[in-house]
This record gives sequence, structure tokens and C-alpha cells, in this order.
Amino acid sequence: MNKNQFKIAVLPGDGIGPEVIGESIKILNAIAEAFHYTFEFTYGLMGAEAIYQTGNPLPDETLKICKESDAVLFGAIGDPAFDNNPDAKVRPEQGLLKLRKELGLFANIRPLKMYSSLIEKSPLKKEIIEGTDIQIFRELVSGIYFGEKFTEENGEYAYDVCKYSREDIIPIVHMAFQEAQKRRKKLTLIDKANVLDTSRLWRKVCKEIASEYPDVELDFMFVDNAAMQLILNPKQFDVIVTENMFGDIISDEASVIGGSIGLLPSASIGESNALFEPIHGSYPQAKGKGIANPIASILSTAMMLDYLKLEQAAEKLRKSVEYAIENKYVTVDLKAEQPYSTSEVGSFIADYIKFSEKSYYNFENVKIGKSTIV
Repeated sequence: MNKNQFKIAVLPGDGIGPEVIGESIKILNAIAEAFHYTFEFTYGLMGAEAIYQTGNPLPDETLKICKESDAVLFGAIGDPAFDNNPDAKVRPEQGLLKLRKELGLFANIRPLKMYSSLIEKSPLKKEIIEGTDIQIFRELVSGIYFGEKFTEENGEYAYDVCKYSREDIIPIVHMAFQEAQKRRKKLTLIDKANVLDTSRLWRKVCKEIASEYPDVELDFMFVDNAAMQLILNPKQFDVIVTENMFGDIISDEASVIGGSIGLLPSASIGESNALFEPIHGSYPQAKGKGIANPIASILSTAMMLDYLKLEQAAEKLRKSVEYAIENKYVTVDLKAEQPYSTSEVGSFIADYIKFSEKSYYNFENVKIGKSTIV
């Protein structure tokens, strides 16, 4: 791979996915111009849109595109036509689950960081959340979502099997410990070891691996208590590691702390593949209205730049996002009066990447809520 040239698979998906992905592409074009990189984009169908066009939520051609790329940029998945039909045999979400499995994306990483200028948007008190900075590592390709499933024909009985092996647990635990070493050196395993055998296996493996990271403090918390502690005192957490379903629930709960789910990115990492997506859903009610917050997708793009070892570009992108947030150049979910559109927010961030304070935007006017261009 040419160190300045990268092949990116782009899966816009459903609902607002194409709109937020469009802003991420705008950002990558700005990064390419500012840092002299080349990004080659190849688009693929996935989700409801893929079902409508091909009958398959993950067409073989899309999977091929992803496997041949350096990274995958994904929008969102889901459609009310399927959400409201419990009898649908083919569903958009099946495409994403299959893609994670096929690409071996065993670790889902979700950062949560408070922006001081948005603290008032959080449903929690300032003194509780100020300074919150958490990284959540969720195991992504095992557990109950991938276990055996059964429903009796009469619909009166069903089960879902949760399975884990040591081999499923070891890689993500190492990743979480290594991340903790770079941060505040604390790792929390969230489990339900008082009830579940799979949780007891997670705890056993974590204790064994902890001996390789003597500088990191390891503690344990039952998932029900963790759900409360995230609200009561989120600052106590540094790095969290957990199994698939618990991670899904806990990370969505954590997303509310920041004031908008439209701010939170994620990365799904495997041995040789990686996918980057905002954690929000397809939000079909906002489709085509230009009100979707593109920042979660844009910050997912920053995580992709980190993965591609373009750290300087990733840092510039994050600073540009912070500048937009600090100056309230944001969408309606963060600013009810005089909000900016999805496209306007993306353009502002892209422009700051290229020009910083020399931008054609009049930054003094932006600060007082006017977007005069000079």
C-alpha cells in the first residue's frame, strides 16, 4: 500500500446514512488537499436499500469491495418497513452482523468525551459529567447475538444461546489493556459473573491477562450496577471492556451523557479489516431534511485516519470539530435557535481543516450566530 494512497469502501446505508457519509467524504477530500493524500472511494449497497435493490442486505459485491479496501466507512442501517414487521425473514441488520463476522471485526471501540461547551445539553448535572472521558471496548462477533436461535412453530417457546471461548475473549482484552496503558491506567470489566458462566470465563481470562499489564488497575463491575454507576459517577471509568450484548446496551446508555447521540463515533477492528461508523441509527424521520448531525460520522472518520496511521490529519480533524462545537456551528439537536444544516456543518469543518483561521468564514460573526462569508 502506498503510504499516501488509500482505498476506502463507502457504505452509505439507510435513512440519514447517505447524508452524514456525504459530509465525511467532504472532510476526507479536505484532508487529502491539506495533507497531500489520495483517497479512492468505492461505493457499495448494504441494509434496507440493498434488500430493495437486490433482495440481500449484504450483496456479495459489497463484501468484495470491503475486503479489498484499506478501511470501510459506513453510514447507518435500518428501515421502518422492517422494524415494524416482526415476521420479516430478511432484515437490514442481518447485513451488518454478517459484515462484522466476514471481516472478523471482533472489537467495537466507542469513545465518550464531554465537550465543555455542550455540558448544558446533557440530561445529567454539570458536576457529575464534567471531565468524563471513557473508551468502551465491546466484543463484536460472539455471544448471544451470534449463538444458536430457535422459535417453536407455534411461537410459544424460543431461546437464544450465549457462547464464548477463550479465543473470543483474549484479543479484545489485550486491546483494552493496551489502551488503558496509554490513558489513566484503569480497566473495568463489566459482566454478570454472579449469574452467568460466560461472565465467569471473561473474568478468569481478564485476571490471567492482567499479569502482563502490571501498570494497569483491573476492576470488575456487574452490568446492572455499571448501568447505574454510568449515571451516578461516569468519571470513575477510564477504559471499559465487555461482551457483545452488555456492550451494546452500556455504550448506548453512555451516549446520552454527551447530550446528543449525533456526536459519538465508533470503530470496529479486526486482524486485517476495520469499519468506522457513527453509533446512531438511520433516523428515518430526518431523512432528506438536512437536520442530521454529521459530527459522529466525521469523528468516526478521524478514528479511521488513526487506524491508517495518519495521526496528524486525525488530530487536525478533531480540532476542527472542537472548533465548530465551541463556536456553536452545529445542527438543531445541539442548537435549537439558528441551527446550521448537515451540509453547512460539514462545510465549516472542511474549510477549517484547509484554512484554519484564514478561512473565508468570518469567525467573529460565527461566534455571535451569524454566518457571514467575507
